[in-house]
Amino acid sequence: MNYSRIILAGLGATVAYFALGGLSFALVPQLGDEFRKYPAIYRTQEGMKSVMPIGMAAMLVGILVLAVLYAMLYQGGSGAAEGARFGALIGIFAVCAFVLHDYVNLNIGLTLTLQQAAAYFIEWTVVGLLIGVIYKPK
Repeated sequence: MNYSRIILAGLGATVAYFALGGLSFALVPQLGDEFRKYPAIYRTQEGMKSVMPIGMAAMLVGILVLAVLYAMLYQGGSGAAEGARFGALIGIFAVCAFVLHDYVNLNIGLTLTLQQAAAYFIEWTVVGLLIGVIYKPK
């Protein structure tokens, strides 16, 4: 495994994850509107600021773990194609294990659930794609 490339891939993919997340709210303002319908469940933007460093650090660690998994599973071929496939699988996992799980456990609507599912699937697919493009075996 190429550890320096794993770190670089993890950092690049983390930046992309947060950029896409911000872009999602800018391009689809209805997503923010849906979150605001559930103030007893979700923090306000102001409330998130105090815990944002924890979330950013956790996402960095999580994406670094994904970069390691990608490196362990990489079998050759196009980094972009392999990464996109890997990211899509992670996206499906995130939608099933978290988004739909939250729909069952939290008192949130189907609209928010579907919007989250689409946004997270796209984000994780792009994260995987970037890991695949950046990571190069030794």
